Amino acid sequence: MKEIIDKIVDEYLENKPNLFLVDISVDYSKINIVIDGDLGVKISDCVNLGKYLKNNLEDELEDFSFEVSSAGLLSPLVSQRQFLKNLNRKLIIQSLNGDEFTGYLYEVNNDNVKIAWISRESKVLGKGKVSVKKNKSLPYNEIKEAKLVIEF
Repeated sequence: MKEIIDKIVDEYLENKPNLFLVDISVDYSKINIVIDGDLGVKISDCVNLGKYLKNNLEDELEDFSFEVSSAGLLSPLVSQRQFLKNLNRKLIIQSLNGDEFTGYLYEVNNDNVKIAWISRESKVLGKGKVSVKKNKSLPYNEIKEAKLVIEF
């Protein structure tokens, strides 16, 4: 069932270049589809995709309920396109080995993401602390979870 839905969603999104699929999950009798967009996602985008699915899966959806939603602010970033969308924003990234990094996303490429932050560290000589700019490059396959830090 997931493959059929994936194909239909891909068909729909071909005509919507600013939107992209984040996730499809099928549990027992519920189908969840999560989309995101380079310029955000409107409620009408979710509604229109839902109608398109309903029109193209009429018989298959008899035993299922389905929900189309957007990736929210608190949702983890899972694709390169989501990282690109959030360039220059503050993220918290947890690596597979348990390390955690909080910084500003300043570069995204096909292999990894790079974040930078300011750390207060003790001076080499004397008392006090100095601000040190640090950065970290993380390959996608080493990222356990990446989320936006919401600042007001």
